[in-house]
Amino acid sequence: MLWLLVLTLPCLGGSVPVTSDPGPGTELVGIVGGHDASNGKWPWQVGLWVFFPTKNQWILFCGGSLIHPQWVLTAAHCIPGRNPVPQHFKVQLGQVRPSFNDSVRVARIIRHPEYRLEKEAVGGADLALLKLEASVRPSNLVRWISLLPASPAVPPGTRCWVTGWGDIAYKEPLPPPHNLQEVEVPIVADEICRQQYLRIGLVVTDDMLCAGSRGRDSCEGDSGGPLVCKWRNIWFQVGVVSWGNKYGLSGFPGVYVRVTSFLAWIHGHIHSSH
Repeated sequence: MLWLLVLTLPCLGGSVPVTSDPGPGTELVGIVGGHDASNGKWPWQVGLWVFFPTKNQWILFCGGSLIHPQWVLTAAHCIPGRNPVPQHFKVQLGQVRPSFNDSVRVARIIRHPEYRLEKEAVGGADLALLKLEASVRPSNLVRWISLLPASPAVPPGTRCWVTGWGDIAYKEPLPPPHNLQEVEVPIVADEICRQQYLRIGLVVTDDMLCAGSRGRDSCEGDSGGPLVCKWRNIWFQVGVVSWGNKYGLSGFPGVYVRVTSFLAWIHGHIHSSH
């Protein structure tokens, strides 16, 4: 059955997405087929730390991206609970290894109004914005990512990249020193992705984007992390890691939130004075 990427793992990595299956009977999560990312290569990548009162513990739960000096984009399912408390969230910036002490506080949490907790990621609108307590200064290690304008479509076969701290294989956490992983993935045609998931009764809607290939799944990274593509020497974020098929069978690419479907909502909040 489907794994909605909302499981809290006791190990480093938190909520991690499903990836392609490189062999029969093998279930994989997190970045598979990738390698260590160098310091400063993905300066918009953030780590989302969440405090769980029942465990009295902070966990690196998800990924995300800095899209503005004071705003982070992540997946709505990365925000546990019906009434999340901003003080229970911190954002790690500019680090390729887990670094809670260097994290910044979150002042406001906004889940997309069409996201439904009971439906989770597969219900769509799996997007959330986090407003930081203060604006961050750009540096060699910290920079925000541009969002792809609504007009250009991402052609199938385009090679893009996904990053995260997720597990590297089934029940195999990313080993110390837990360096951020990166992997290149191809965009999959919408119709092909829809047909593949319909075979198991799941609907890929127009506000979702698919990417990935055997052993290099588009969801290979923490949930909420960015899928980025490069045009004319500029990086753009086109997707947010959202959900996938638990069994990770070949032919089931990872499913992302299609960022261009939510540009008006995103810009409406980050450019608001409230």
